[in-house]
Amino acid sequence: MAEKKTTKKEAAAKTTATKKTTTVKKTCSKKATVAVTAENAGFKAGDVYQALAAAGSAMTICEIAKTANISEEDVLLGAGWLFKEGKIVSVEDKVTLA
Repeated sequence: MAEKKTTKKEAAAKTTATKKTTTVKKTCSKKATVAVTAENAGFKAGDVYQALAAAGSAMTICEIAKTANISEEDVLLGAGWLFKEGKIVSVEDKVTLA
């Protein structure tokens, strides 16, 4: 079989047509910053405690965040406070009231 010969111009046009790629510039999303104070940590601890008390069973960090309508970082802040006070305990990968 005979192959069709292409010119350099046709080959260049063909490769540029198939190589159309777009680059996406990644940017960091800016989060609202809240000063970490004892008062803010206490409020987050209250949110975590109320979510656990309302559920009545062990919950994951993600479940607590959804129930309390706060971020996972806030849940961890509040949970740390409650762990220190001995109000909650860890059961496997979940957290429950002590």
